[in-house]
Amino acid sequence: MKLVYFAWVRERIGKPEEELSPPAEVRTVAELAAWLAGRGEEYAYAFENPGIVRAAIDRKHVKPDAPIAGAREIAFFPPMTGG
Repeated sequence: MKLVYFAWVRERIGKPEEELSPPAEVRTVAELAAWLAGRGEEYAYAFENPGIVRAAIDRKHVKPDAPIAGAREIAFFPPMTGG
C-alpha cells in the first residue's frame, strides 16, 4: 500500500511517501501507526503522540480503529485548523 505523509509528519519521517506491506496482524490505522513507530527513530518521532496524528484511507478521513484491509493509499497528517 502507498503511505503518504503531510506537514510535520513528513518532515519528521524525512520522505513524502513510500510503498509498504505491513504484516498481516496490522489491521487498523492505529496498529499501522504503532507498527510504523517501531520502524526507526524518525518514525517513532513522527508517531510519538499517535492520538494527534490524523489519517485518511483512499482520501477519506477515518478514525484510528478503521480497518486498513484493501486500502490503496493511507495518508497521515497533523490536526488541521480552519477559519
